Amino acid sequence: MARLSRGAFLAIAVVFHLVYIFSIFDIYFVSPIVSGMRAFSVDAPEPPARRLVLFVGDGLRADKAFQSFPDPSPSSSNSTASHEPRPLAPFLRSRVLSHGTFGVSHTRVPTESRPGHVALIAGLYEDVSAVTTGWKLNPVNFDSVFNRSRHTWSWGSPDILPMFEQGAVPGRVDAYTYGAEFEDFSKDATQLDTWVFERVRSLFAEARNNATLDAALREDKNVFFLHLLGLDTTGHAYRPYSREYLHNIKIVDQGVQEVTELIEDFYGDGKTAFVFTADHGMSDWGSHGDGHPDNTRTPLVCWGSGVARPATVSKGQAPGHQDGFSSDWGLDHVKRNDVAQADIAALMAYLAGLEFPVNSVGELPLAYLEGNSQTKAEALLVNAQEILEMYKVKEAQKQSTEFLYKPFPGLGDEEHSGEHRVAQIRKAIDSGGYESAITSSGELMQSGLQGLRYLQTYDWLFLRAVVTAGYLGWIAFATITVVDLHVLHGKTETSRTTPSIVLFSSALVALFSFLYIQSSRLTYYAYAIFPIMFWEEVFARRGAFSRGRDILLGGAISKEETLNLAIKSLAFVVLLEAMVSYPYPPDDAYIAEQNAAQVQSYFHREVFTVCYLLAITWPAFYGMDFVHQNKSLVAAWAVSCALMSTFTLLPVVKVEDTNVILLSGFLMLAFGVLYIVFEERILAQMRPVADELGSEMPDGWSQAILGAQVGLIALAMLVTRSSIASLQAKKGLPLGTQVTGWTVLVASLTVPFLHGLQPNNHYLHRLVVIFLAFSPSFIILTISYEGLFYFAFCATLVVWVHLEHRIHTFTHHVPASARPLPLSSALPPSKQAAAADAQSWQTPRLMGNTAQSHRPLTLADFRISLFFLYLLQSAFFSTGNIASISSFSLDAVYRLIPIFDPFSQGALLLFKLLVPFACVSSALAVLTLLLRLPPGALFMGVMAVGDVLTVRFFYEVRDYGSWLDIGTSISHFCIASALSVFVAGLKGVSGALISGVRIAEEDDRGNEKREETATNEKELRDAANGDAERSSEVNGTVGG
Repeated sequence: MARLSRGAFLAIAVVFHLVYIFSIFDIYFVSPIVSGMRAFSVDAPEPPARRLVLFVGDGLRADKAFQSFPDPSPSSSNSTASHEPRPLAPFLRSRVLSHGTFGVSHTRVPTESRPGHVALIAGLYEDVSAVTTGWKLNPVNFDSVFNRSRHTWSWGSPDILPMFEQGAVPGRVDAYTYGAEFEDFSKDATQLDTWVFERVRSLFAEARNNATLDAALREDKNVFFLHLLGLDTTGHAYRPYSREYLHNIKIVDQGVQEVTELIEDFYGDGKTAFVFTADHGMSDWGSHGDGHPDNTRTPLVCWGSGVARPATVSKGQAPGHQDGFSSDWGLDHVKRNDVAQADIAALMAYLAGLEFPVNSVGELPLAYLEGNSQTKAEALLVNAQEILEMYKVKEAQKQSTEFLYKPFPGLGDEEHSGEHRVAQIRKAIDSGGYESAITSSGELMQSGLQGLRYLQTYDWLFLRAVVTAGYLGWIAFATITVVDLHVLHGKTETSRTTPSIVLFSSALVALFSFLYIQSSRLTYYAYAIFPIMFWEEVFARRGAFSRGRDILLGGAISKEETLNLAIKSLAFVVLLEAMVSYPYPPDDAYIAEQNAAQVQSYFHREVFTVCYLLAITWPAFYGMDFVHQNKSLVAAWAVSCALMSTFTLLPVVKVEDTNVILLSGFLMLAFGVLYIVFEERILAQMRPVADELGSEMPDGWSQAILGAQVGLIALAMLVTRSSIASLQAKKGLPLGTQVTGWTVLVASLTVPFLHGLQPNNHYLHRLVVIFLAFSPSFIILTISYEGLFYFAFCATLVVWVHLEHRIHTFTHHVPASARPLPLSSALPPSKQAAAADAQSWQTPRLMGNTAQSHRPLTLADFRISLFFLYLLQSAFFSTGNIASISSFSLDAVYRLIPIFDPFSQGALLLFKLLVPFACVSSALAVLTLLLRLPPGALFMGVMAVGDVLTVRFFYEVRDYGSWLDIGTSISHFCIASALSVFVAGLKGVSGALISGVRIAEEDDRGNEKREETATNEKELRDAANGDAERSSEVNGTVGG
């Protein structure tokens, strides 16, 4: 490979990381759905029910459905009676007490509406490959109860119903949905539920005058699905403990009662089965998806034909209540039968006499079935055969492509084969051993599910090894490239030999041959190319490592210096580990126990508090002389770190607080006004670099634009206060307020470009412009302390830039009498030539009559890259963590988009998250200029270090469990892996934001001076040699 330029390096980084990001989807997120299975159904003379009605209260918590509360109705009086607690769902409660069976349905899949409904209706725990479509559509069509019905009528949200309509046999599912504009979070959401109930009544009313419809409705195996979204919408807007949410429960219960009575009257045969449940719950702060038990516990109430009557006890507590969760429901005497959410699909298929969905992994909950042991044994055997059929088909597919296939041990030999075990169960049923047959069927189902998991993970070992080799190869390749370009200045010669070429070529051919034999996907070949390419290049340029080590460490070092280097390296690793490692969520007890000793940032944000407090002492490592010379700067650093340390102690889940939002806005406004007033005094202390570089002193145009930016901050405060007041008063979002909010947001991002008409090229002025540009965004799009964080974070960045610059100047200023001998003299004779070459590059090159001022990288610069990486992480975790992203609050977004639109609302939230990243990248770009480093050198250092996180997170990716488990593991890996792509993008963003900025050089005391042009070559050489001699001091310093 030819020597790379910075642009080529960034291009390779982007391509490599984009390709390898998709590796987790080939390894962990291959769809488990298979096709070609034979369908199974219970062979009975008559099904338990002729039809089935499914009610899904979207977002209904199990506890709220059964607890008692004062009357939450808006029309309720203040009388004593209205304050008496009473059940909010008396009809559903009556079903529990006298007519059916109840329990808690535990969700295990993403606690969102789409995957929850997939589990309920298809019996499939979310196809994890659907993450590639944003959990909105499934890349592979799956079977469902609706698809197995004779006909299904459904009413509800346009976000849910089309998914099952499109995946079913054409014409089998009718989906009636309201318009997306109905999902307005600023209005009464109970209308979403009343709309559904009214449409059901209309259908049966129409059937009285439509013979064709009447005949279709009276067929057997029909399913009616009522999706009730009002609870979810109300909970998001007002929280599940609010009067609005509790009132919505009353509306749903009344509607369920009316529909039940309507259907019973219409048919009059008592052959209808009813199922009421929810797709997910909701936390106290109005969100779902963060793994809280309130999100995963939903009510399940079944009654009607084929459903068992309640099992009660006259004394004591009935089974199922041991966990204490239902202690305040007043139902302790009724047996509680908990199920997994996917089990409900199997239950509905059995009740309606349908074939089990062929992709279902649900286990039939026998406690809900009315019938004797023989009936239950027969039903459970059919359930086991359906799951076993999936295993057989998937195994046949794997066996046809796999080289030296090894079968699953639990079903591999004749004694444990599925056919043998089914025959044994059939024999037990025929001989009257029903309980034994039920137990054996349950064991067979578990073996089938384990076998499916075995096949799903069959290729993991090979693919993980290839991907790991690729990432480790990239780390080595990136490191050697950075050393070659920015330490040795491209003077390393490649060393390829015939044996090495043959070795690496043979490895690639062997790898490709193996992939071809296994009929592997094309992406597998892409994964295989990079490890060979990177490691071959590292081997060919291995000399750069030794030469770079000699130069970076400054040749022979003493024992004291070695110990100092070891301590600083350990601190480097500890800080990196604090950003890398994280424990699994606590719902996985085993893995949580294995990681209990870890205290890291991806879930424990408090680690950033500790790091910031330790960072206060950082300047002291350069000696008290440095601290005394820079008292004000060191004090500012201590204050900024102390402020930043507080944010990770604040709660992740935030409640809307107008006063805090306005306080942060006032600080931004006050800073802008003060800067405009004192800008001339501030910049007067920093004389211009050269007259022709553009004005650095304030002028009327520049101050007018700054004034406009400050005015937009004030307007953002006013419009935010107005929108919050209107939304909290339930008056909706006035159009004028919405338009003004959008205008302020867009104007705040476009007005700063007017500075380009008459630019001020001072870096401090540019950083202030960037800060003011994003300030309105952190007023309009925040609900609590995020604006305070933005203010403190930007202040920390400015102080960091100045402190790094002063440290660089201080460590480079060495009195002439104390200057060490040239670097090459400290090395053995065999290494002096390399050191001399490197040191010669520290001499500025002649370019006309000016000198190129870029210097080589030192170990201290790698520490700066680590600090940048830390600040990137802090920019995200100081106001939240991965869990808070999965359960984000939409309160702020309602001020601009009150109607539910996940993509637009998500885009606004993502924009707010990215703003601090743009700020920290701009600070790094300015620091690159101040330290006279080549453009992009520090960014390249970050890219070399960053993939240490990626390798760690690659092995932590999970494809099972809750939305939090899956989503956070994907997020961790993608954030880390995309860091190189992200950093490359940030480099471009920062380049645009600080374009034209010029930096004045400083003297050895840190005072700025005019850039002077040398008049002859000798002056340039003499000046450069002095810099080169002083640089040996820095080359031996890690920099804390």
